[in-house]
Formats: sequence, C-alpha cells, structure tokens
Amino acid sequence: MRVIFTCGGTAGHVNPALAIAGYMREKDPATEILFVGAERGLERDLIAHTEYPFRAVNISSFHRSLKPKEIRHNLVSVKNLLHAEREANAILDDFCPDLIVGTGGYASSPIVRYGAKRGIPTAVHESNVVPGLTTRMLEPWTRRVMVGFEDCRVHYRRPEKVVVTGTPVRGDFFSQTKEEAKRRLGVDDGRPLVVSFWGSLGAGAMNRMMAEFLALEAAHEPFHHIHGVGSISWQTMQNELAARGVELAQHPSLDVREYIYNMADVMCAADLVLARAGASTIAELTALGVPAILVPSPNVTNHQQEKNAAVLASHGAALVLAEDGLDGKKLFSSAAGLLQNTDKLESMAESMAELGVRNATERIYETVMSLI
Repeated sequence: MRVIFTCGGTAGHVNPALAIAGYMREKDPATEILFVGAERGLERDLIAHTEYPFRAVNISSFHRSLKPKEIRHNLVSVKNLLHAEREANAILDDFCPDLIVGTGGYASSPIVRYGAKRGIPTAVHESNVVPGLTTRMLEPWTRRVMVGFEDCRVHYRRPEKVVVTGTPVRGDFFSQTKEEAKRRLGVDDGRPLVVSFWGSLGAGAMNRMMAEFLALEAAHEPFHHIHGVGSISWQTMQNELAARGVELAQHPSLDVREYIYNMADVMCAADLVLARAGASTIAELTALGVPAILVPSPNVTNHQQEKNAAVLASHGAALVLAEDGLDGKKLFSSAAGLLQNTDKLESMAESMAELGVRNATERIYETVMSLI
C-alpha cells in the first residue's frame, strides 16, 4: 500500500500525521509512505528527522487583512496556487498513492483536492474544535473528516462525513501511572504538582505573569511547580525573578526550565496544568484527564484557541481565563483555589477524561483503511 500524508504550518499538524504513519508501518512494514508539504514550511524540517521521504509544493497561505502588504501577499498566494496544481499532479503521477490523508495546514490542500479529483480515497483530520479554512475548503472533496470531539460535528456542512476519532497523542504518555511519574520526578511527598508552559518559544506577557506567580509561590512553596519558559523568554525570566528576589536554588519546589523535554513524565504527574489551548495540548490534557487553567492566545487566526478552550469549559473540564486583564496574582489565586478544592479538581479531571480518546491513532487508522 502507498500512502501520502500531507500537512504543514505547525507541529500540531505534523505530529498527528507522524503518529498515524508510524502505526501504519507497525501494522504493515511494507507500507510505502510519502510526506508532502510546503516548500518553506516547518514540516520540511520536522520530516527531515524521520525516515520518511518528503516532497514539496510551492504554496503559501492567505491572509484576511486588507492592508496593502497583505493584499500583495495574497496575490502571490494565488500565483502559487496555480503552480501547486501542476506540482501536486506531478507528485500523484510519480507516487501513485492508494490513499491520501491530510492533517491540516494550507499545504495539505493541493494534494487532497487533486487526489480526490482522480478518485483516490482521501480523508482529513482536524485537530481544532472549529475547522480551519483549509478543512472547510476540503470538506466537499474528501470522503471523511476526522475530528477530536463530538461537539465538532455541528461545524460541518456535511456531518455524515464526520467521524469522531480524537487526536493522536504519543504512546509514551500512557506508559506509566501518575504515581510512577511522580516518583520518577521526585515530587511524591504529598504536595500537588502544577505544570505550566506557554509554547515552545514562550510568550512574553504570560512569562511576566509567571515571574509574579513564582514569587508568590516562593513564599511558602505550597505545591511543586514545573514551568517551561521557552527559548525567547528564558533570559528575561532570569532577570524578572532576580528583580523579585527569587533565587531558584533556594526553592527546590520551583523547577523553572527553558524547555520541558520529558513532557510525557511531567504531564502524567501533573495535578493541574496552566497552558494555552492549542490542539495538541487539548489532546494531551483530555487523553490523560488532567484539569487545567487555560489562557487562550489572543493572536491565533480565527480565535481557534478560544474555541478549543470553550469546549473544555462547557464540559467543566477547565477554567478559562482571558489574557487581557490577567496578572500573576490572579493566576496564582485561581490555581491555589482549585488545588485547595479537591472535590472540584476531581470533578474537572473526570470531565477531562470523558472527553479524551486514548486510542485516537487506532481509530484514525481504522477510519482511513475502511476507505480502501
């Protein structure tokens, strides 16, 4: 069997595709897999670190703004779209796929669309609660649209095509119990563990709040705390903490890192997570059943993170706070309040777990295989 995975733009689009591709290879090592993405996209770098071949189409995004600069950008994108048809068809001619799976991002559009025109079975997976522009455009062409939650179905014009599969989460997230993860991290003294992160690069505004949060926490160390700062804000965080008189070496319960490399251990051990509301984070929280305080990024296209967070809040699984008007003191008070209310925290954990799909990769595999 020959399968094309097409995706791009963010790691949140690429990682689900990698999980499904790996599962396919486990089921049938003879499966031939090709990844297709944008010429200048993040996906090229991510796939380069895997065993899979990669081919590119010269395609770019469309911006909603009417500013002259953005209009010029969109004109270039129209030109690229015309080239992408030729490039996509050349890839289809060369590889002759039996199946095409798109997992999001504008780079997935040409291959799915032109593959569907040829009668090749196609499916797309949408990680966000509300479909992005690419998924909306591809809905008429693809045979199946796979989504994370039942709540997503109402956002599609053809709900009969929609299959609730969940979003894949790495297998190592399920390799240990919470108690085992806590022992591994050395946070098993009975105090809860708070985990916070605002993206791999970090978010300046949120990290300034976290400096105030950590300073308040340092006074009594009521809980363990692992905070991932992100590369951009790392030095600023050191300066902010120093200005507040916090010497981390004197506070062993405050574990402040530039990046959380052992995320599976940390998330498994967490009693409360403070984070943005990206699709990958939502998938991990629901799969593990970890309560959360979510502060959606106000800078994401089409308010996707706010919509993701709203679904969790509506089920009682997360507390959602707007970044505007928030400060470290309010964030600390919210976290401490939840940790002191064990009944509320347990209820949130149960609600989060009810939304989770731990076998999402298997469900997606079964869905796409049914097409052929």
